Amino acid sequence: MNTVRLLADTCGVPVVPGTAVLRWETTATRTGAFDGAWWPRNRDLASQLPELLDALTARLGPLARVGLDASDWEERPGHVHVGDHMVRVDWSAVSDNTMIVTRGEQDHFLFLVIPPGTRPGPAHAAMEMAVRDGNALSAERILTVTGVRGPVRTGTLHTAPG
Repeated sequence: MNTVRLLADTCGVPVVPGTAVLRWETTATRTGAFDGAWWPRNRDLASQLPELLDALTARLGPLARVGLDASDWEERPGHVHVGDHMVRVDWSAVSDNTMIVTRGEQDHFLFLVIPPGTRPGPAHAAMEMAVRDGNALSAERILTVTGVRGPVRTGTLHTAPG
């Protein structure tokens, strides 16, 4: 069984599926800034989320809930067990590649979720960009800029000059 590795700094460390990256310090405001990024190995939440939450609990303390995008996962449980503690799972249909982890009543941590099956280079670049100080890009923009996801098609054909 592979375990989730929490990397506080991605410099020079190979990032593989199952890795979560955390910022050294959380931001005072959560607007537009990611506190971490997670690259699950697959879309089987039962095999991926407990491992991540166990690693986060060791670092952050007991967690109250996790908010996930329903379209990203094969099953949608209402809770998961982390050791002897139950963590509530809230579901949304936003399709925004984010995860919100709540500790206590109001302490929220926003994570970028890298789609399973992403190539290592783009996954590493997206994770690094998400936790970079001063980053205000959305998850969609980060995934597009780093090549995790192709450019959004608007139906308009653009041609390059020349």
